[in-house]
Amino acid sequence: MKILIRLPNWLGDVVMSTAFINAVKQIYPDAVVDIIIKKELSGIASLIPGLHVIHPFAKQDYKSLTGVFRFGKTLRQEKYDLFFNLPTSLSSIVMAWATGAKKRIGFNKEGGYFLLTGSYNKPLNIHRVNEYISLLERFTGKNIDSKQVKLNIDQPVHRNNKVIVNFNSEAESRRMPLDKAKSVINLLTNTFPNVTFTFIGSQKEAAFIGQVIEGAENISRIENLAGKTDLIGLCNIMAASKAVLTTDSGPAHLANSVGTPTIVLFGAGNEYNTAPFNKQSLTVIRYGKLSCEPCVKNTCELYGIPKCMQMINELQIVDALNAYLN
Repeated sequence: MKILIRLPNWLGDVVMSTAFINAVKQIYPDAVVDIIIKKELSGIASLIPGLHVIHPFAKQDYKSLTGVFRFGKTLRQEKYDLFFNLPTSLSSIVMAWATGAKKRIGFNKEGGYFLLTGSYNKPLNIHRVNEYISLLERFTGKNIDSKQVKLNIDQPVHRNNKVIVNFNSEAESRRMPLDKAKSVINLLTNTFPNVTFTFIGSQKEAAFIGQVIEGAENISRIENLAGKTDLIGLCNIMAASKAVLTTDSGPAHLANSVGTPTIVLFGAGNEYNTAPFNKQSLTVIRYGKLSCEPCVKNTCELYGIPKCMQMINELQIVDALNAYLN
């Protein structure tokens, strides 16, 4: 049997979908499993166990629904038996249809479900990992008891004395405000004098990290890797560190998937739906005293800046990090 899985479009969701891929391998142990993944994220695919062929997809190369159809049609020669569609967009459903896979399974949230051979309502108020796996369970009629989010990397023999810091997010409402970021890093470098704090981020986030670090205390123990790592390199850096302090974002899921103790600062996001899945060595912190939490919006319409992030108790961060460092 040949199975093709269309992965989601965001880094954190791709990491969480590794549990779905593992579940597919449990039910179809002899199947060949291929994936379609956003081209910018395709580097991470080499760390996902159990894959055969990786098909990178870029919207820039295949624009509009017509382009998506053309891309899907290039895969017809593979003669897939099953296509699992994890996103809910119409374009991903058109892609599934274009592949000519015998059975095409997905959620019926955004129309186009008539192009699927099996469509299911998207379950509400459950974790994203369970959401994905529910698609497989309802299609096969089998329960998946063993669920794990995991990326395969070579684990270091010893962890270094570094803490990885990520104050970025694609959504402004999940990003650490600049003044708060400066305050937190100064508190941490003064509280933990033997630790180096390493900032990470994409190339477009490098300017913000530069502002955070500018004028910081104990600058000799602050390292800036923003814009200087690829996804595989970032996973290796995280695996070698003592802990990761991060906003609700893709790097939180990366850290969790490689087994590094992870502290996640939640603002607008809903931790019951999108927190890192593996509960071992995971701490979730949110302010939790605003009536609007969590709003799950990308911008803060009420306060202008994400007050839910600004009001997080800094001493909670210190306590959580101290527990992992000691």
